[in-house]
Amino acid sequence: VAKLCVCDLLVAQCDVNCCCDPDCSAADVSLFTTCSVPIVTGDSRLCSQKAAIYSLDVEANPPERIFKLIDQVNPSVFCIHATNYEQALSFSSPEMPTSENFDQLLKQFGSAAFSAEPDSWNMNTDAQNPSDANETYSYEYGVPIQTVDAFLRLPSPVVSSWCSDANPAGFLVNQATKCIRSVSVEKCGNIQAVSMLFYINSSILAVPKSSQMVNITVQSIVVQSLNGMRTLLNGSDVLRLPMILDELCINIVLGVSYHITYTDTGEIIEAAASFVLGAINKEALSIQQSFEISFTQVNTKPVPLSGNPGYVVGLPVRAGFRPQGYPFPVEILFAALNTNKYSQLTILQSTSNQDCLAAQGARTPILFGYNMISGCKLRITAAMKCQPLTQTLLDLLKGQSFPEYVASFGNSQAQDVLDWVPITHLHTSEQRIYNTFQSSCQIPVSLEIEVKWTKYGSLVNPQARIVNVTATITTTTLKQLPSGRERTIPITSSVVFTDISSPAEPGYKAWPTINAKLPFDFFFPFV
Repeated sequence: VAKLCVCDLLVAQCDVNCCCDPDCSAADVSLFTTCSVPIVTGDSRLCSQKAAIYSLDVEANPPERIFKLIDQVNPSVFCIHATNYEQALSFSSPEMPTSENFDQLLKQFGSAAFSAEPDSWNMNTDAQNPSDANETYSYEYGVPIQTVDAFLRLPSPVVSSWCSDANPAGFLVNQATKCIRSVSVEKCGNIQAVSMLFYINSSILAVPKSSQMVNITVQSIVVQSLNGMRTLLNGSDVLRLPMILDELCINIVLGVSYHITYTDTGEIIEAAASFVLGAINKEALSIQQSFEISFTQVNTKPVPLSGNPGYVVGLPVRAGFRPQGYPFPVEILFAALNTNKYSQLTILQSTSNQDCLAAQGARTPILFGYNMISGCKLRITAAMKCQPLTQTLLDLLKGQSFPEYVASFGNSQAQDVLDWVPITHLHTSEQRIYNTFQSSCQIPVSLEIEVKWTKYGSLVNPQARIVNVTATITTTTLKQLPSGRERTIPITSSVVFTDISSPAEPGYKAWPTINAKLPFDFFFPFV
C-alpha cells in the first residue's frame, strides 16, 4: 500500500493535494491545503492489513508531508483472514472465439447457465467414490435438479430467441421462459423437443447422487386450436405424440409447466408436468414455446409472491398474523378470508353509490408503490346507537381481520419470523363535532396507512424492502341530532408509500469520482 497512489494521475508531474504522489517535491507539498486521499488500504474485507496514512504538518514552516504505515484491524466479525485463493488474485484472459474453437465454446458457454467444470454434469452413478456411500445428500437452493441421464431441462433463449435445451432447472428457483423453435410439418414427428415424451421420459433423482427416482407425471393437457381456442382434456394419462393429420401436425408441445413438491430436508418427492399442445400447418416455419417451473413444500399451501426478493411495483403487499400460543409453533399463519384470499394488505374499495353501509366487505389489495385513496359516505340518523355504529365503521375501515404483520420482502416465507414487520397502530382525534348523539360518541372516520420502505442490497440492483408500517385511525366526536334529522359524513381510507433510503456517501457507497484534468495528449494518437 505504500506504493499505491490513486490520486497520481499526471505522468512525471505533481498532482495538487495528492500527498502520496512521488513526483511532488517539498516545495510542491508546502502549497498543499489538504491530502485528497488521507488513507490508502487494500481489500477492506481483510481482517488485518497495512494502511498508509498521509497528512500535513501545517505547523511546520513550510508545511511538510507526514507518512505513517500502520496495521489496520477490521472490527467486523466476518472478514477474510488470508487471500490464499491464487486464481482470484489475477485476471485470466478469456479464450477468444475463432472459426476453429467457436463450436466448442458455444457448447460450453452457450446455455443460460454453465459450469466452470463441464465434466461435473457427467452423472455416472456407477463410479461414485466409495467414501460417499454413507454420506447423506440433499438439494440446496440453485443446485441443478438431477435426472438419471443429466439434469432437468428448462429450455430458454440464449444469444438469440431460439431455444436452447442446455439450461438446467435450479432447485427452488422459479423460472418462466419463452423461446422460438424451428419446426416443419414433414419432420414434426422426428423433432424431440415438440414431443411430450422429451419432457417426462427421464426420472428425477430424489436427492443428488442417489438411486431413488421420482417419475414425472402428467397433471393436465390443454389442446390449443389454430385460432387460439384452448380445451382442457378430461384424461391426462394418455401420451399424445406428434402426428400428421390432414396436412397438419397435431399434438406438438407449445408449453410445459413443471410443479415440484419437496420436503424441508431438500428431498424431491413429487414431480408433475402440465402441457399445452397445439397444431401447425405447412406454412409454419417456427413456433413459440413457453416453459415454467414452480416449487411447493409438502404440507404447505402455495402463497403468491410479490417479488424475489424485493417488492415489485404494482404487486400486492403481503400480510399475515401470528397464531395463538406463539412462539409455539414459531411461524406466521396467513389469514384465509373470503375477502383476502392470498393474505394481502387491503383497504376499503370505493363503490359507485358511495354508501358506506352497502360497501361492507368490498376490499381492494394495497399494491406496492401505489399511493391510494378510497372512501364512502355515511348517512347518520338520530335512531343510530353509538357502540354498534363505531364497530361497524371499524370493520368497514380495517376489514374482517386486519393483519398484524407485513412481509418485509416480496418473497418472505411464513417460517422466517424475522422477515415480517409488525404493524404499528396509532389513534388521533379530530376537533370537528357533529351534533348527533346526546352524549359524546367517538367514531372512526378515516384509516391512514403509511408504508416506509428502503432500497436494500447492491446499488446496481437495489431491492425494495419494507421497514415500517403505521396504521392511524382518526376519530371524531358526535352529538345528538334532533328527531327526524339526518347528517352525512365522509369516511376515507388512504395508503402512502415513503422511500426512506439514505443517499449514498461519496467514495463509499457510490461510485468514486475524481475531479481532475487529463493531459492534452492522454489519448494520443486518438482524439
